[in-house]
Amino acid sequence: MKGKIDRINVSAVSEFILVGLSDAPQVRFLLFVLFLIIYLATLAGNITILVAISTNTRLHNPMYFFLCNLSLLDILCPTITVPKMLEALLFENKVISFTGCMVQLFFLIDVVGTEIFLLAVMAYDRYVAICYPLQYMNIVNMKLCAHLAIGTWIAGFFNSLLHTSFIFILFFCDSNKVDQYYCDIPPLLALSCSPTYVSELVILTVAGVLGSGAFLVTLISYVYILLTILCTNSAESRHKAFSTCGSHLTVVCLFYGATICTYARTSSSYSPNQDRIVSMLYGIFTPLLNPMIYSLRNKEVKSTLRRMIRQVRTALTR
Repeated sequence: MKGKIDRINVSAVSEFILVGLSDAPQVRFLLFVLFLIIYLATLAGNITILVAISTNTRLHNPMYFFLCNLSLLDILCPTITVPKMLEALLFENKVISFTGCMVQLFFLIDVVGTEIFLLAVMAYDRYVAICYPLQYMNIVNMKLCAHLAIGTWIAGFFNSLLHTSFIFILFFCDSNKVDQYYCDIPPLLALSCSPTYVSELVILTVAGVLGSGAFLVTLISYVYILLTILCTNSAESRHKAFSTCGSHLTVVCLFYGATICTYARTSSSYSPNQDRIVSMLYGIFTPLLNPMIYSLRNKEVKSTLRRMIRQVRTALTR
């Protein structure tokens, strides 16, 4: 009987209120301008990488094929959350429907999961390139690259479908204020008034298995890469190998560090202030930094970008 009463007392929440950012008008406007500039710079940087790779036939190889996929994910990740955040800052419209929240959550987890798997695939690509350079083109051919890329997107989709399903079945009571600037797993688990033990257990188990698997592939790949580089006698070869892997390793550290801090814990340890900072790191700043990291550390990308700039200048002066 008590279960029935509890069920009746649970009111269906049809919308959520995102309360993760400041209400002060002056601060809201400054934040709006700041995040708008960051978002536009992120789009411009990643689109530039995509155009540079697609227009230079010398960059049509596995490494840059995976980089194109990473740039596409870096466009999608902030696009899922930032426009709603900008709307809330400019128009004070912090309301998001229950369906809209679940859709936002699904696509966010989809992109984050796909990027985790993609970074593991990119680590494997660098491992083969450095440890087996003579056999590289035979092992990592474009057909295999296409299969690996499609596999990462499919794995990200089903991973997100599972996570979102276990959030979707939760009950939410009278409180509908999500202490974050977008819909995410930790604040929704903390907000739910139904038992979250099973959902948390499944989410942590799946995230732990898949995330640990991807991390181990990345870690083992770089252990072998490091051993191979240290055994190389040529200082020039060592420098080239470190330069090639340095960009990817920097991105891996930034992304894994932020996502582990966000998702590898229970709802009881959820900290809104900490989560806002960490989520901005992997959801807003990392997609902005990735094009800079790859373009600044990669001679071929830099030369392509310089040629594109010269072509644009020539076209404008005509």
